Amino acid sequence: MSAKDHIDEIGSVLCGGVSGRDSVVLQSWKRCVNQYGLDPTRPSPASIVTATKLKEHREQSARLISIARKGLQTLFRQVAGQNYVLLLADRQGVTVDYFGDSACEAELRRAGLYLGSDWSESLAGTCAVGSCIATGEAVTIHQTDHFDLTHTPLSCTASPIFDTNGLLSAVLDISLLQSPQPKVSQSLALQLVNASARRIELANLMAMMRSEWVLRFSHMPEFLDVDPEAAIALDGSGRVLGMTHRAASILAQAENIDWRHGELVIGQPLSRFFELSIDDLPNLTRARPTEERVIYLRDGSAMFGHAIAPHHSTSALISARTGLPACLQALSGDDPEMRLLERKAAKLANSPTPILLKGETGVGKERLSRAIHASREGGRPFVAVNCAALQESAVEEELFGNTGIDGRVRRGLIETANGGTLFLDQIGDIPLDVQSRLLRFLSEGESLPLGSRMPIRVTVKVISATHRDLEAMVSEGTFRHDLFFRLAGATLVMPPLRARHDFDWLVNEILRQRTVAHPRTYRLTTAASMELKHRLWPGNIRELINTLDVAVSMSATEVIDLEDLPDPVFPALSEVQSRATQPDDRFADLETVLTICGWNIARAARRLGVNRSTVHRRMERLGLHRPN
Repeated sequence: MSAKDHIDEIGSVLCGGVSGRDSVVLQSWKRCVNQYGLDPTRPSPASIVTATKLKEHREQSARLISIARKGLQTLFRQVAGQNYVLLLADRQGVTVDYFGDSACEAELRRAGLYLGSDWSESLAGTCAVGSCIATGEAVTIHQTDHFDLTHTPLSCTASPIFDTNGLLSAVLDISLLQSPQPKVSQSLALQLVNASARRIELANLMAMMRSEWVLRFSHMPEFLDVDPEAAIALDGSGRVLGMTHRAASILAQAENIDWRHGELVIGQPLSRFFELSIDDLPNLTRARPTEERVIYLRDGSAMFGHAIAPHHSTSALISARTGLPACLQALSGDDPEMRLLERKAAKLANSPTPILLKGETGVGKERLSRAIHASREGGRPFVAVNCAALQESAVEEELFGNTGIDGRVRRGLIETANGGTLFLDQIGDIPLDVQSRLLRFLSEGESLPLGSRMPIRVTVKVISATHRDLEAMVSEGTFRHDLFFRLAGATLVMPPLRARHDFDWLVNEILRQRTVAHPRTYRLTTAASMELKHRLWPGNIRELINTLDVAVSMSATEVIDLEDLPDPVFPALSEVQSRATQPDDRFADLETVLTICGWNIARAARRLGVNRSTVHRRMERLGLHRPN
């Protein structure tokens, strides 16, 4: 087709004339002229972003690139020798990964089939990547289907890649510089790219949902365990946490939902779509033959299911919990880090070794110390000392006691704990001059009251706790290094709330304990639960308890919803503080938060505990844009 014929055909399309183009191409051509103002008479060279911009796009897509690369390599081997080029483009249309023949590098770069090429429809016109982003569907743009004359020799086939929330994440494209004339010649390419996109989505879901139940399903039992069609991830209550695109389509079809609205599936119970509950999943593991794992959708259709248990729910973890004292088991749900910590605590409970508990404020260090004490043999006293609350001038007297003017000795807290447990909370705040006396007590096991010459023999289990960096204080000379090594005979580090895998369990336990006298049994809606999960929690469990207390007071029913939740305690937490308390990748789910908040920046900022400007900067860095 000549340039004049190409332009005439575009004009015919825009004027409503007859064309052999399919509806996707027709709509795209109309957008190119009417929405983007592109000129079909002016061929445009391929748009390649700068090295700096490419680095930004690749950094934003680093996780996806890592997950997709093996699939791309496999696909490229399948088409080796047929001159195909593979492109992985982000949601903005910029190529962030690329496989092609290095011998044709210059020609591929000129055609835009290269790393850093921008295939957004507003720049490149009608093209596979741009049309795929615009429609969310797989598409082949073959030769003269392209709007721009520069691209008419190409044949490009693209398939969308969706994230676990059903939102477009990337596009996988397979292209040829020259191809046979019939468009049907690219049917096999379309099947290959669709299959690869499906596997990338599945790999992403499995990587992100290791700590959750995953249900994989397929119409053919032979491929269920090795190459399933679709998969969903479920929380402990059986609600959908994530899904592949094919799963969204199957579930949406069963419930007559538009698959483009993934938020209508996320948070829904498994039983809404399948004749299954979370309790049925253990019967769908590989322990049973594949052909016996039949599952039924609510519309009456049948498939085959393969359930994969949470990564931390292994037999090793279960055996690790066996024999733990009930007081220690009650500290957590199914969080593997806490379970390992509890097992260590159980072994240390009856030993004379001092224990140092480390962790942010509010993580539950005193509760752990009480659980260790309760698991010890005998019913001796537990004495808790808040070192930061003691008046500096009276610390020694409080700890060691004193001798009055009448000669009578008043017992200190250390002697009060004799035979039991002494819990020294916020040990980092104890004055330097008192540290030497505490060291002597730990070394010799004797407490000497002020004004007395007669030491008192004391045997206690010493547990200390701090949220401060004692090692740094030792380096600065504000904490004695010999006392530090005495206290840190064994160190247990408690994870912050934002790192816990048993958040739902914690919420339910707190609600149960705090409302034991209430006639109602309280629970959170899915929206309220997701709201709390996306908060930063600088006050950890203590802050969560306060938040739920307020929510119970505000709720008119037993169901706690978004409007019942108080705002975060520190809504203006700076980005520097955020980085200090949370890994930089905590914004990885920013798009999910924005979607839940209806793309209201102020509300999303409150959820994350940051300023609106921080959210705007992160959106720009991640390439997130409000949907039209």
